[in-house]
Parts: sequence; structure tokens; C-alpha cells
Amino acid sequence: MTTPSIETRTSWIVASFSLLVLGVSFGAAWIGVVALKPIAAETGGARAVPALATALAWFGSGIGGIAMGYVADRIGVRWTVTFGATMMGIGLAISSYGQGVLGTTWALYIGHGLFMGLLGNAGMNAPLYVYVSRWFDKRRGSALALIASGQYISGAIWPPIFDAAIAAYGWRNTMLVFGIFLVLTIVPIALFVLRKPPEQPPPPVLVPGAARPTVLGWPPNVVFAMMAVAAFCCCIPMSMPQSHLVALCSDLGIKPTHGAAMLSMLLFIAFFSRQMWGAISDRIGGLITIFIGSIWQFFSMMALAVTQDEVGLFTVTAIFGLGFSGIIPAYVLAVRELYPAHEAGWRVPVLLCLTAFGMASGGWFAGLLYDHFGYYAPAFAAGLIFNALNLVLVGTLVIRRGGWFGPRLATA
Repeated sequence: MTTPSIETRTSWIVASFSLLVLGVSFGAAWIGVVALKPIAAETGGARAVPALATALAWFGSGIGGIAMGYVADRIGVRWTVTFGATMMGIGLAISSYGQGVLGTTWALYIGHGLFMGLLGNAGMNAPLYVYVSRWFDKRRGSALALIASGQYISGAIWPPIFDAAIAAYGWRNTMLVFGIFLVLTIVPIALFVLRKPPEQPPPPVLVPGAARPTVLGWPPNVVFAMMAVAAFCCCIPMSMPQSHLVALCSDLGIKPTHGAAMLSMLLFIAFFSRQMWGAISDRIGGLITIFIGSIWQFFSMMALAVTQDEVGLFTVTAIFGLGFSGIIPAYVLAVRELYPAHEAGWRVPVLLCLTAFGMASGGWFAGLLYDHFGYYAPAFAAGLIFNALNLVLVGTLVIRRGGWFGPRLATA
């Protein structure tokens, strides 16, 4: 007998509101990206300071997401999202007006790393990936691509708004007002929309003496470790243009408003292309989608490293946005394809923790290399090395899968 699908109209309503939650929550980090140079001017001129604050938010989100995934499995995602939104509001307030007690640098680090990351976005990002994946069985890749686009919606919408607000009112007031807006938007959605997902069938019980399950012919945790390292490596180059594009444009004599528009265009394109990659991943599987996207990202980064004029940068960043956008949701899809559903509650947050570490490390590392060399080419070159390592790991798993046409599912 065919098992009836768990997908309903409610599934897409839940996914759409989850997208809205992430579209607002990820907006908080873009304030520091747009205001990178003004913040650096207040902290001695080093771009590594605001870059590290943004990186700490990613680090905190990744580490906290593992614990929050465990909590969400037991008390429900609505409570982790409510808690996370409240902590993000507090974190933005500390980052903006905590300098009187902590100093500007430490206020940024504590507000971003502890409150916005470890306690804030951690309660929303990883738990919502797992939560939404449990509402779908046939179009899971498309649903994951949709909610994963929250980062790109925020990047497409918020940078121009923040650029105007910072110019008119300063980055501190912009952070404070956005923190209030964030709490007032997300908390009602969490309390009234994020209901309990459909029941999942219980996992099969192993017969005593039966062979232990494998994934792609290897021990499950070996494959998972390779995926996690690959995710970290691919997110380092992924984050560099997103974190430093506005500053790069300014260095090349391009107006900051044009740089913000370029970043907005990049992420706007990434949003739509992520939906395309989600539909494709439903057909070809997560691993193949990761591999194609990583190849695309590698060559786009090469082009970014050598492009110096405004028209060329607009063109290359558009191409970059078309390719890299499907990678992260494809990792989550691959986990759901290769591992039993009852393991998603810890495997997905751990994997997303590594992607967050990669995003954090890439932005911070690019800032450090810029401060040392005075230009971004060495940072992009380092990003290409990490991207190449990612391709080796993912390519190995694709070969173990049986190439392009191997079976998509390794376990029940």
C-alpha cells in the first residue's frame, strides 16, 4: 500500500511563515555588514572588529543551534523561536548602546556573539530547518530551499534600507529600532502559527544479529563527518563576497550606495535561484546539487578575484548568486535522504553549525587578510583553496553514491 503524503496546504503556510521569520532575523547581521566602515572607524580603523562581531553571531548561532534543536524536539519550536527573537532584540540593544559599560568593541562582541547568535538566531535557524522538513515528504527540497532563502530575502531587502537609515540616523539607532521591529514581528508568528508538525512513522527496529546499517557503503558517521567538513569548507568562500562586497566596492572607488545595491541584487538573485535549485534537488538529490553548486561557486570566486570595475562586478556577483544559492539547503536534503528521520533532530543542527562556522570564518578571515595585505585578492585566493577541498570531499561522496545516476536513498 502507498503511504499517504503528509504534505498539505498547511505545510506551505508553515514554510512561508518560517521564511518570514528567517527573513527578519537574518536582517540583524546585515547592519554590521553595511556599516562595516563606520563601525571600523570607531574601533581604531580595523575592519576585523566588525567582521569578527558578525562572525561571532554566526559562531554562536551554529553552536547554540545544536542545543536548541534538542530543546525544540522536546518543548516545541514555537518556544525556541520566541526565546530566540527576544534574545536577538536584547543583543541589538547591547551592540548599539552598550559602549558606556563595555566599550564599543566588547558591546559588539557580546551583543552579536552571545545574544544574537548563541541565544538568538540559534533558536530559529536550525530548529526551523528540522521543523519544516517534517511537514514535507515529496517536495522537501523545494520547501527547504524556500525557508533557506530567508537569508537572501533579508539581504535583498535590508541593505538599502539600512544604508539610508545609517546615513540619516547612525548605525546605533538603526540597530536599536530594528531590534524592536524584530521582536514585534517574530514573536506573534511563533506563538500563533508554528503548530506541531504531522506525526512521523516510528523508525524500524533492528533485529538482533542483523548487519549494522551503512551509508554509501561506509559507516554512517564517517560519511556525515565528510559532509560536515565539506559544508564548512564551502561556506568560507561563500561568505567572503557577502560580508565584504560593500567595502570592496568602496575601495575600488564605487559609491557605497552602489555597493549596497550590488549586494542587494546578489541576494535577490540568490533568492530566486535557490527556488530553482530546490526544485532541481527534488529530482537529482542533495549530493549532486551540492557538487554542481560548489563547482559554480569556485569559478565565480575566480572571476570575483580579478574583476575591478563596477559593471564587471555587477555581472560577476549576479553569476555568483545564481550558482551558490542552492548549496546549504541541499546539505540538509542530503542528510534527510541518507539518514533516518529520527536522527534529523541532531544531524541537521550539527551540519548547520559547521556551515555557520564556515560563514563566520570566511567573513572574519577576509577581514584579517585585508588588514594585513591592504586588498582582498589574498582572501579570495584562500577561499578558492577551501572550495577546492570541498569539491574533493563532495566528489568522493558522489562517486560512492554511484555517480550522477546512483540511488538517492542509502537508508530507510
